[in-house]
Amino acid sequence: MPLSPAAAGTAPPPAAARAVRPMLLGAALALPGVAPTALADTLPERQVGFRWLHYRDAQPGLDRIRVNSPSAWFVTPLGDTWSAAGSLGVDAVSGASPAWHAAISSASRISDRRTAGDWRLTRHAARSRWTLGAVHSDERDYRSRALSFEASVDDEAANTTWSLSTGFANDRLEPVAGRPGAGTRRAADVLASVTRVASPVDIVQLALGAARYTGDLSDPYKALDRRPDDRTQGFVQLRWNHHVDGGALDGSTFRTSYRHYRDDWGVRAHTASFEWVRPLPGGWSVTPLARFHTQSAARFYYDPVYDPVLGEPFPPGFLEQPAAFRSSDTRLSAFGAATLGVRIEAALPAGWHAELRMEWYRQDAAWRVGGTGSPGLPPLDARIVQAGLRRTF
Repeated sequence: MPLSPAAAGTAPPPAAARAVRPMLLGAALALPGVAPTALADTLPERQVGFRWLHYRDAQPGLDRIRVNSPSAWFVTPLGDTWSAAGSLGVDAVSGASPAWHAAISSASRISDRRTAGDWRLTRHAARSRWTLGAVHSDERDYRSRALSFEASVDDEAANTTWSLSTGFANDRLEPVAGRPGAGTRRAADVLASVTRVASPVDIVQLALGAARYTGDLSDPYKALDRRPDDRTQGFVQLRWNHHVDGGALDGSTFRTSYRHYRDDWGVRAHTASFEWVRPLPGGWSVTPLARFHTQSAARFYYDPVYDPVLGEPFPPGFLEQPAAFRSSDTRLSAFGAATLGVRIEAALPAGWHAELRMEWYRQDAAWRVGGTGSPGLPPLDARIVQAGLRRTF
């Protein structure tokens, strides 16, 4: 998957849909990541949903990874003060994964299946919400277990929400090939945010996050891959949603966000995104979206320039003085990436709601902004299609 180090392993599982307080409808319009934090005193409606996701990527001359992922989720109130939510999904992965940089000659065939689920229990008070969650993920060579806790509090005017969440994960790696033996990884993260209704048509949010990973962080399927056994990440993110009330764009909502990320491996990243939610007659809406990402390389990433004697995958000088840490993982390289997409939604009879989302992603070292991209890497193209259907009772 074309996740940058800034994104990999830090995103929470998708949250089930939640009801929206009427005073926030103008600016929020079901805004992912912003609207839910301002709903502390609102019980969710009872919903059940199904999703199917298809992912496929390729490089010049190499058709790489394919993923098909069906999942189901639910959210339901429990009495007057509690609610529960959960999801269960399966990922079927197949294709070819380059062993060293993007060298086609060294690509190996892969096939795997992953099952994952998350469960959340929430208590709703007059001006607060408290959520306890658990996540599990199992595949042939990797097992992950995680717990999370989130608290959100509204101010007395009900237009500002303060939120704090934290999570802990314990992962176990049991590679079927490559580096022998099992390894463990542990992670802890924290996210703090403040969300404010700035006007009848504007919502803004500031979020700060940090994460720390320890354990075997190297790639077990690459014998030369050696990474530090700890990693600290941090980011700051700004969001602004503006709802148009009147004029030719009446009913539209513009969603913008910017995130700056950095870690102690030397990666620095910037991500900007834009969405335009355009309502259509008959309960339909269409949302064009665009996202751009740029990042620097990790300090120990080495470019595809190999030792003149040993050849690939050995970096220059490997026999004379091998570096303590080294990796050829292109996700740790310097590159830029762009995503273009569209989401189509429709409100159907009997409480049904349908959604179709299509995205096209391209990663290219030449697109890096603010510096030179890592040389010698072919571009990566990906296509993501997601279809969903839910019903509100």
